[in-house]
Amino acid sequence: MSYTKEQKIEAKKFYLKSYKVPEIEAELGINRRTLYNWIEAEAWGSSLSVETTLYSVYKRLDLLIDMPVKNDQQLKEVDTLMTTAERLESLKIKKRKAKESKGDSSSVSSGKKKKTRKGINNDLTGIDPVAVMNHFQNGLWKYQLECWELKHHKVRQYLKSRQIGMTFYFAREAFADAILNGKNQIFISASRAQADQFRQYIKSFARQWFDDMELVGKDTIELHTPNGVATLYFLSTNSTTAQSYHGNVYIDEYFWIPNFKKLDLVASAMASQNPWRITYFSTPSAKSHEAYPMWSGDSFNERMKQDKKALITFPTKEELQKGCVWKEGDQSYRRVITVDTAMKEGCDKFTLKHLQLKYSRQQFNQLFRCKFIDDSASFFRLSELQRCLADSSEWKDFNPLSDTPYKLPVWIGYDPSRSVDGSCIVVVAPPRRTRGKFRVLEKITMLNQTWEVQAETIKELTKKYTVDFIGIDTTGPGNGVFEMVQKFYPRATAIQYGLESKARLVLKAQAVISGNRIEWDSSDSDIASGFLLIKQVPTGGGGITYKASRSEKTGHADAAWAVMHAISNEGLTSNGGDDEYETTVEFEDVA
Repeated sequence: MSYTKEQKIEAKKFYLKSYKVPEIEAELGINRRTLYNWIEAEAWGSSLSVETTLYSVYKRLDLLIDMPVKNDQQLKEVDTLMTTAERLESLKIKKRKAKESKGDSSSVSSGKKKKTRKGINNDLTGIDPVAVMNHFQNGLWKYQLECWELKHHKVRQYLKSRQIGMTFYFAREAFADAILNGKNQIFISASRAQADQFRQYIKSFARQWFDDMELVGKDTIELHTPNGVATLYFLSTNSTTAQSYHGNVYIDEYFWIPNFKKLDLVASAMASQNPWRITYFSTPSAKSHEAYPMWSGDSFNERMKQDKKALITFPTKEELQKGCVWKEGDQSYRRVITVDTAMKEGCDKFTLKHLQLKYSRQQFNQLFRCKFIDDSASFFRLSELQRCLADSSEWKDFNPLSDTPYKLPVWIGYDPSRSVDGSCIVVVAPPRRTRGKFRVLEKITMLNQTWEVQAETIKELTKKYTVDFIGIDTTGPGNGVFEMVQKFYPRATAIQYGLESKARLVLKAQAVISGNRIEWDSSDSDIASGFLLIKQVPTGGGGITYKASRSEKTGHADAAWAVMHAISNEGLTSNGGDDEYETTVEFEDVA
């Protein structure tokens, strides 16, 4: 059978996106033998250089990583680029080994043994310690430099504002410490993508500090230093079997980690010996989180109470903001670093007025002024929301780098901006089976954008995904966007807020969340915090409604409401059945 030139071009596009031949055959209906002949005859594999692609990926990553403040889309891009870099590094190693193997076999067949000199990967044995410290200190702010001076404490706990560069700093601290002292470093995060961010930061430091040095390693990186081999371990919270590791431990966003007590038993054991220390740092979640008693000193005083000893006075708010050791208590060093403190101590990446315009007072206090949410009054519970946190890199049927990230139908939810909050758009993959799981594939937050820009953003999503439903809140300013969306998507659904409609949205979300039927990436913690801000309140007429301090002039929890608008398409109830969603399409490694 003959095929047109256009069919061959289309097939080559799929091949260069790393589709396998059987997948191209299924997509385009071209015989696989023909595809193999084209690939071999025209050397399609040489059209894309792994090294060239890696260079482009790292160049973009360096740019993003150097940005102390990143929006949601940029954070997502970092995660996806790190995953791509990891796959490309693996592919490069495979190609090198295959080439070496081929060289060895040819040498043997000729009867001559080829002598090769193998270099040591990650060799830092000749590094000047003074140069390391100069690189390390360059560009750091006062509160970051103070962390270095206090690294000798056995236990450090930091409650921090969002986006003040602490993950960046602790990756830098650990890397410098590993080189200078030859000590192992262990990084633990809520998801694989977050753990990989430590690794990508460190690989970026190596390139910047040591003449484009490329560190080799995935889950572990072995550094050959002047003081011996230091191993860096990058773990997600499902790595609870790694009890044999030992080293300095860093636990990122620990107030958002589910089953924290169980994880902490393993993590603290890794740093139990004298040479090692453990550092916890996070933005706050809710007081009901398992880590809160450790931070607040309640767990220590509970032991004192059980031993019938006097309770120990916990440090004051002022002492915590300056940083202090609870000497009579657990002897941990604690510090609260708000956005105000960060700005006073050198961080020049924020405009406070803009933050206060974007977020409601309660949400601003939680994200930037380190205030815990009291979820005792919330309609949703943190313990249930924590089950929603997932590692999106494990979703094999979703590839955010592709032109078509997800091949199956999706639902879109849109929450409009009011005068002081942002608008939010979410793309949700509905369940494949009855009572299966929803997955939040993409979240876009916009501030101070016109209706036209917001509508155009939704339009672009309809080109990117197969959209089966769009739910838009038309109670206030969303009505203008709704009318624009209807021009290119006539089936868009208007959601007009009222007592009954709002109750249906919240009750549906409660059923889905309590039933463990929805997931979003752990990096999207603002979705969970938004749900925690929703409360059940009485109306003037004796009824019940749900609110998160929303009105024409104020609004927040936009990501949570956008999710509710999307999943409302399923209806308030659904029949019983298999609780797992079915995945039939998988993406392979993408170059």
